[in-house]
Amino acid sequence: MFDTLSDRLAATFKNLRGKGRLSEADIDATTREIRIALLEADVALPVVRAFIKQIKERAQGAEVSRALNPSQQIVKIVNEELVAILGGETRRLRFAKTPPTVVMLAGLQGAGKTTLAGKLGRWLKAEGHTPLLVACDLQRPNAVNQLAVVAEQAGVAVFAPEPGNGVGDPVKVAEDSLSYARDKQYDVVVVDTAGRLGIDEEMMRQAADIRDAVSPDEVLFVVDAMIGQDAVSTAEAFRDGVGFDGVVLSKLDGDARGGAALSIAQVTGRQIMFASNGEKLDDFDAFHPDRMASRILGMGDVLTLIEQAERTFSQQEAEKLASKLAKGPKEFTLEDFLAQMEQVRKMGSISKLLGMMPGMGQMREQINNLDEREVDRTAAIIKSMTPGERADPKIINGSRRVRIARGSGVDVSAVKGLVERFFEARKMMSKMAQGGGMPGMPGMPGMGGGGKRKSKPQKKGKGARRSGNPMKRQADEQAAAQRGEGAGADPADFELPQEFRDMLPPK
Repeated sequence: MFDTLSDRLAATFKNLRGKGRLSEADIDATTREIRIALLEADVALPVVRAFIKQIKERAQGAEVSRALNPSQQIVKIVNEELVAILGGETRRLRFAKTPPTVVMLAGLQGAGKTTLAGKLGRWLKAEGHTPLLVACDLQRPNAVNQLAVVAEQAGVAVFAPEPGNGVGDPVKVAEDSLSYARDKQYDVVVVDTAGRLGIDEEMMRQAADIRDAVSPDEVLFVVDAMIGQDAVSTAEAFRDGVGFDGVVLSKLDGDARGGAALSIAQVTGRQIMFASNGEKLDDFDAFHPDRMASRILGMGDVLTLIEQAERTFSQQEAEKLASKLAKGPKEFTLEDFLAQMEQVRKMGSISKLLGMMPGMGQMREQINNLDEREVDRTAAIIKSMTPGERADPKIINGSRRVRIARGSGVDVSAVKGLVERFFEARKMMSKMAQGGGMPGMPGMPGMGGGGKRKSKPQKKGKGARRSGNPMKRQADEQAAAQRGEGAGADPADFELPQEFRDMLPPK
């Protein structure tokens, strides 16, 4: 969503590189480019004006004029101001002191509330809670059935006593859900309310009635991030009519310009709490303003990447793999490689994971053109092998390659290439696990050479080491005697070098 904005900002900052001092003209040109980039991204005009004014004031201050690298200081200022308009600090969900905690979802029809209810339920379950989804959207056709299906996919419970499709009282369903949650010991109740095609009195009144009936701890307004400026006006009207505590952005993976995300927190005064960035139920997480600002500026999002890895990878499996690699390259098999590859796939799209890494903005086109099916093809090749071939790929000869290629539906060259790449990767991984690091960099732990080289053990002998040259050795002994070091030396210890002994006649 923010690709265009990121590209424009990157081009703007590139013009500042190499300048030891920024003039007024440089600052004016930079802020003008940033203003155009934000307006093209459909950011609300009042937000753009306040943002540019703040950047200009700080850029003309001492923090830039006295900086060793003014261009980096400008980037730092823009990053901090982006964090500020996105809401500042991360806003956490408030939980009731006495369960159940009631979370009410509201918004326009088509914003994705029902699907988001399932995503929120799955997220709460992963956080250690026992959520209950409540079907209070009784107007939209099949809304109750949709929530039941989504709840089943998310592995959470659903409360749907009414069939919906215009039948039933949503306020009574919301009230009854609280007593049901207390009886069944659900600690969080997520109420999915009805939406409309536009802002109308009926929608506002029904939402206000449900709010008054259940007294929610959090009212979350679900906004479609793709509708632009209309999202901000809708949020303002809903804030004044019903009120809400936080914002949830849905469809953040779309190709719209993203102005709603950059405007809504500043205009409404309510922070963005969650963001949905995909169709799958696990494409959902808490919204972190600092991480989103970092992504927009092309700095990546390493913290989110680490959190996803911690949720996906088992600590026990990681330790088991590390111990295997430390023993030697032959311990790491294609079976282990397949297991690791499947773990990475569980983290989500490979292109999304690469996009979170710093500096990958310059390779966006290559990342977007990445064929995700290549991972599936590699898995198919490995699964077409016998257990013996996975344990020892060296036994894979020409006839075996033909059989594996037929079984996985690929060319023979693809099988051969995979095995060759596996051997190279295994060798490198084993060397790094043992502390050897990358070859060609001796003396640096983790970068090759394995640290200091071990010196050859010296042979133990009596006294100090002596030269093989008899004349030099005699001179050394005389010098040692003068220093008092040769006292107590036994003449019987004298021994000719091997070269001289070979020239003597046999005894």
